Amino acid sequence: MSNAPRLRADRSHLPLIAAATGATPSRRPVWFMRQAGRSLPEYRAIRAEHGMLESCFDAEMVCEITMQPVRRHDVDAAILFSDIVVPLKAAGVDLDIVAGTGPVIAEPIRTEADVTRLPRLAPEAVGAVARAVELILAELGGDTALIGFAGAPFTLASYLIEGGPSRNYERTKAMMHGAPVVWNELMGRLADITIAFLRVQLDAGVDAIQLFDSWAGMLSAADYARFVAPHSSRVLAEVAEYGVPRIHFGVGTGELLAPMAHAGADVIGVDWRVPLDEAARRVGPGKAVQGNLDPTMLFAGDDVVDREIRRVVDDGDRAIAEGAVGHIFNLGHGVLPGTDPDVLTRAVDLIHRL
Repeated sequence: MSNAPRLRADRSHLPLIAAATGATPSRRPVWFMRQAGRSLPEYRAIRAEHGMLESCFDAEMVCEITMQPVRRHDVDAAILFSDIVVPLKAAGVDLDIVAGTGPVIAEPIRTEADVTRLPRLAPEAVGAVARAVELILAELGGDTALIGFAGAPFTLASYLIEGGPSRNYERTKAMMHGAPVVWNELMGRLADITIAFLRVQLDAGVDAIQLFDSWAGMLSAADYARFVAPHSSRVLAEVAEYGVPRIHFGVGTGELLAPMAHAGADVIGVDWRVPLDEAARRVGPGKAVQGNLDPTMLFAGDDVVDREIRRVVDDGDRAIAEGAVGHIFNLGHGVLPGTDPDVLTRAVDLIHRL
C-alpha cells in the first residue's frame, strides 16, 4: 500500500482541488476534456511526425503536449496526454489507434480462454508515463493542477470485446448477460490494469484523477448497477488512500448519475444533456460537479458562447445551492477537432471573470 500524503500542502489551494474538496477556490476552475491535442496547431505539428501511441510512450512528448493548452489557455488543470488503451498496449495487448477509427484490437476477447490470456500490467511498462508526470509537474510549478486518468473497466471491455468502436455494443452486452462469469472475470482483470495504471500516475504525483467510462451511457441503470458499478467502485476504492480528488465521467449518463456517484468518486462529470443543478439533485449532496458546456456551442459565435458560459456558471451556482460542494467548469465532452483555439482562450478568460 502507498504512503502517499492526502494532498501536497503546496497544491491543496489550487482552484480545481479547492472546488473538488469543498473549499472556496480563488476563481472558478476550468479545464477542457481533450484540451491536450486535437484543436491545437502546435499539437498537429507534432502528430504530423509521430503516431498516437508513439507519442503516448515518449515522456518528453507527453510533457510537451500536456503543457500546450496550459500555456495557451490559462486553464486551471493540465490533463495528462494519453489514451485509455495505453495500459492495455503496455500490458501486451495487440492493438493500434487507427486515424479516423480509434482503437482497433487485433484479437478481440470473446471467450473464457481469451480472458485467461489477457496479460497483467507491470508498472515498469508505463515508466514513461511516470517520467512524463514528473516532467510536467516541474514545468507546471505551483499554479496549475495535473489530472491523471484511466479508462474504466467497462469502456476498456467494450473495445476488447467488439474489437474497436461500436454503435450497438451487441457482443459486449451479449457477454454480460449470456456469460456473466466470464464477464466478471474480464472486468476484474481490467480493474486490476486500471488500478495499476492510476497508481503509477499517483505515485509520480498527479493532483487528481479522472476515470473515464466513456460508453457507460449505452447501458440501462439496472445493467450498470449489476455488471459495471462493482468494478468501477473497486477501482475508485483502491486509489482512495492517495487522498486526491477522484472524478468520474461518462457520456450520455444522465440516467446513471446517481449510481455513478455511489461508485465512490468525489466529483461527477456531467455531459451537456442534463443541467448541472438537476445533476446535483440526482447525484445527491456532498460531491462536486464538473461540466457541462455543449462542445458544439464553441462554433456558434462569440455572443452564443458568452450566453452559454453564463448559463452553465449559473447552473453551477444552483448546483452548489442544491448540495454540490463545488463546480469545475468543463465541456460536456471533449474539445472537437475543428474548434478555434482562440475561442477556448476567450472562454477561459470569461469564466475566470464571472
